[in-house]
Amino acid sequence: MIRAGVIRNLKSHRNQAAGPVDAPPGVLEAVPEKPDDLYDALAWFAKSGVDLVVIDGGDGTVRDVLTRAPKAYGDKLPTFGVIPNGKTNALALDLGVPLGTPVRAMLAAARDPKKRKLRACLEVVRPGQTVPEHRGFLFGMGAFVRGTELAQKTHGLGFFDNAAIVMTILGAAGRTLAGGPADPWRRGEPAMLTLGEAAPETRDWFLVLAATLKRFPLGLKPFGPPHEGLKVLAVEAPPLKLPRAVPALLAGSEAPWLEQAGYRRRDVPEMGLAFNGDFTLDGEIYPGGELIVRQGPDLEFVIT
Repeated sequence: MIRAGVIRNLKSHRNQAAGPVDAPPGVLEAVPEKPDDLYDALAWFAKSGVDLVVIDGGDGTVRDVLTRAPKAYGDKLPTFGVIPNGKTNALALDLGVPLGTPVRAMLAAARDPKKRKLRACLEVVRPGQTVPEHRGFLFGMGAFVRGTELAQKTHGLGFFDNAAIVMTILGAAGRTLAGGPADPWRRGEPAMLTLGEAAPETRDWFLVLAATLKRFPLGLKPFGPPHEGLKVLAVEAPPLKLPRAVPALLAGSEAPWLEQAGYRRRDVPEMGLAFNGDFTLDGEIYPGGELIVRQGPDLEFVIT
């Protein structure tokens, strides 16, 4: 028997005009309105024996649930399901869960052992912390923060999912190319970066991107051919040969000239960062500082 619970974010893009959840009788439902409510809902689920937590929302809702779930469940985390109803749904697209998946379809899929997929999360930890401050799937700093701010504007213009990604990439590339040497898009972010066991390197970074996602929207391959694990793309500032590099990177090219021009791809268990700016995690902007971004545990997800 599967005991299921649904966490629904009414503020998620597609839920704002949606009707009631189509969850069948016996499925617990929670609609948290603030962070404390989310933990209380997960604690209630854990106490009630819920072993399938269905997350109805976007990437930000998934991030918040996965961050709080260990405190509620301890070492034995439940299986998760994702109903992609947010402005961006990168994890659902990675897992292959279609937009508009109903709750009943997710519950039916959960009964089939073949419809399970493991995906490692990434964890953001600050010095002295034993519990991760955040858990998510896509981390970025530098130009990626500015790109996130740009994406929020494209949402305001009515672009979502793949359309928003296209508009953000084109806008960010155009903005960078148009700027002079002192332009904030080109000059980068001063930071000390440590990739795995390599020596720390302090310099200006145009962009540092890390993810545990395997597949990306539109078939983009910023980390090369799809593969598991924590992947990092670090680009030195100012970015060289940008008109040539952007399409090559997004197509997954492994041409040696990319590395020589300052576009570095690495597979590492963790990376260290120390910087004064902000970073993004799954669409939300947070203050930087001294951070460790590391590969977290494999989590089990239901796919439909």
